[in-house]
Amino acid sequence: MKPFMDKDFLLDNDVAKMLYHHYAAEMPIIDYHCHVNPKDIAENKKYKNITEVWLGGDHYKWRAMRSCGLPERVITGDASDYEKFEAFATAMPSLIGNPLYHWSHLELKRYFGYEGILSPETCEEVWNICNEKLASDDMTVREIIKKSNVVLLCTTDDPADSLEYHIAIRDDETFDVQVLPAFRPDKVMGIDKPGYTDYIATLAKAGNAEIKDYDSLLSVLEGRIEFFESLGCRTADHGFDDYVAFADELTAEDAEAAAKVIFTRALAGEKIDAEDTKVFKSAMIRFFGKQYVKYGWIMQIHFGALRSPNTIMKNLLGPDTGYDTIHGQNCIYALAKMLDALNLENALPRTILYSLNPIDNAALGTLIGSFQYTSEEAEGLCCLPPMQHGSAWWFNDNIKGMREQLENLANLSALGKFVGMLTDSRSFLSYTRHEYFRRILCGVLAGYVVRGEYPLDIDNLAQMVCDICYNNTKDFFGFKLL
Repeated sequence: MKPFMDKDFLLDNDVAKMLYHHYAAEMPIIDYHCHVNPKDIAENKKYKNITEVWLGGDHYKWRAMRSCGLPERVITGDASDYEKFEAFATAMPSLIGNPLYHWSHLELKRYFGYEGILSPETCEEVWNICNEKLASDDMTVREIIKKSNVVLLCTTDDPADSLEYHIAIRDDETFDVQVLPAFRPDKVMGIDKPGYTDYIATLAKAGNAEIKDYDSLLSVLEGRIEFFESLGCRTADHGFDDYVAFADELTAEDAEAAAKVIFTRALAGEKIDAEDTKVFKSAMIRFFGKQYVKYGWIMQIHFGALRSPNTIMKNLLGPDTGYDTIHGQNCIYALAKMLDALNLENALPRTILYSLNPIDNAALGTLIGSFQYTSEEAEGLCCLPPMQHGSAWWFNDNIKGMREQLENLANLSALGKFVGMLTDSRSFLSYTRHEYFRRILCGVLAGYVVRGEYPLDIDNLAQMVCDICYNNTKDFFGFKLL
């Protein structure tokens, strides 16, 4: 029997141990997609207790606690911070096989020096140890980031955001970790959502210009993209929640003409139906694609999430509170049509595709292969393919999900050219997810070796590990590190 989460956790043979301990563990972290608040970094936030860090906004933990039958009062309700932490500790023994069990213990080990097991019996002990540590000056947000060996991270930002905290961080010579914005225009494209006209007014104010029609909308967006670019932005992220909306039957000209009419109707307060929403989004993604190509940005596309199916809890708690699920609709056909249309119009940037449905792994592995092309002009600039199958996302962010994504990528593409892991998290303690991924990665690579499917070429394997953990990300996004 192996010890619980010792130094060789998830490393089942000598090759895996060698690859992880000698190479993967030492590589810096580039967290190219996350949801941390840049304000907390700019102000170097200090947490009052472990509940604020762990349970203040972590819908993964909230969901797990509900799955253990705990009442909402001790999850998002008015219970004291200690009661909420105690409730989570009560849930922990039931979370066998859940990545939360591993993540939580990795965080306790790496940030708080606690080698025990969190349970109802150890709850008070862990509470005291963590809070004492959090009270010290070496557990501020900036210190956590530096302690985690993070050299660059990308937040997720709306086109209307002021980016004032990114500017403050950039201008602060005492902090040498780059914090870059990432462009997330979902609200612009959500023409069917409540409050759309209010959002457009906010965007107009941010762009210091009136938005009175579709053309002026695009003009303001061009200005916002230039602003993001001036602050080092290298990527945009799109969330196609329920499905990939693309009207492939329309030409670019027809889609744009229709979008002008649809946007005018939306500004007048008219409700936009699903078909017109699809047409509008089809025109907008063409516009955005051209902008991303112009600036050399990476386009990330997340799809396959069914948001807030529980109306009662959505009305009670709002979105992003642990009540989302996997959408079963097949989006591959629409996605292929969208990529093809962008490609035909020279509007297909380098792209990373993420599906929340693990059934799509093989389809994505083959779809990216259908759009791989490196021109002679680009040769030597970045020896990585322009299309990437993104890392296991959200509900797939576990041992099984990561292994399946890696193995599908290996089977159908070139695993050595993969751009690796991201946290996709709102917590500054989540950088241990990179360690989790790296251990799994080394196990997968070592598996090919010990089964005789790949030679024991240490130099090549070591280079592959370092590339997937760090180098490929840096080169693919074109990050200019300090």
